[in-house]
Amino acid sequence: MTLILGLESSCDETAAALVDGKRRILAQHIASQEKEHAPYGGVVPEIAARAHAERLTPLIEATLTDAGIALEQVDAIAATAGPGLIGGVMVGLVTGKALAMATGKPLIAVNHLEGHALSPRLAAENLTFPYGLLLVSGGHCQILRVEGVGRYQRLATTIDDALGEAFDKTAKILGLGYPGGPAVEKLARDGNPKAVPLPRPLLGSKEPHFSFAGLKSAVLRAFESGQYRTTDIAASFQQAAIDCIADRLRLALDRMGPITALVVAGGVAANSPIRSALERIAEQHTISFVAPPLSLCTDNAAMIAWAGLEHFELGHNDPLEIAARPRWPLDPDAEPVRGAGVKA
Repeated sequence: MTLILGLESSCDETAAALVDGKRRILAQHIASQEKEHAPYGGVVPEIAARAHAERLTPLIEATLTDAGIALEQVDAIAATAGPGLIGGVMVGLVTGKALAMATGKPLIAVNHLEGHALSPRLAAENLTFPYGLLLVSGGHCQILRVEGVGRYQRLATTIDDALGEAFDKTAKILGLGYPGGPAVEKLARDGNPKAVPLPRPLLGSKEPHFSFAGLKSAVLRAFESGQYRTTDIAASFQQAAIDCIADRLRLALDRMGPITALVVAGGVAANSPIRSALERIAEQHTISFVAPPLSLCTDNAAMIAWAGLEHFELGHNDPLEIAARPRWPLDPDAEPVRGAGVKA
């Protein structure tokens, strides 16, 4: 039975997890940094890196203890090697290297985005390749065809802000604090999604790319006008985001070719109205819809361990000299998108 220890430290969650070949999460410990970053309304990289350094080793020890597993029993160490805040990524990767060197176990350097992309397979045994993926998080917004482990075709990306980033900035504008996504969703429940006239950037364009910077700016103008309730602004923003996703996704699905399912992953995948909209789109395209449990949507080490396990069972491992990467595209051969920044 394959047993993988996973480490995650790419942003503001420090985590360790043990996952086995039967798709069981034997133990996981996650330390949130919400209190540390809340006063700043977002993640401060230096604070995040220091917190990772302080917390990761105790989390690993607690995870091994809870599972009743000795480190020597683990088959491989999987650690996030990017993309992410480079200070935090380095903490996790260096720790993974040290454990691999001390035990003689293989090191698997995991792409954080691939952790999200493969996480639905941890929870859904019947999810097979190829499948369509909407990857929506604080730093990325992409549509991909997942053809296999390590094999991704990117059909769309954001040319500016990611959707999770737009949620966080909207929350900051409305004075909701950090993290912003759950706060906006909660406030939107009491609002009218048609009350505030907000734009739908790139709606109807010929390529299925995303843009949320203009929507975020429109939210700021609506708030500063004093004409609208914050509940209505939140609801209207969320509906505009859903309309953009639906329009872009339908176009991408028409170009994707045969797939087994439509899958959503990433932190924004925890948003219930967005999940419902995606489920309707999948039904319209007569394909199944798969979303991981909420616990696997936000950053976690179980998804890193699982991605490591998928690679390990294919015979993959990495040298201890491998470097941390602040940017690491899933599809390095995808053509650059005009106007897109480094997040593409």
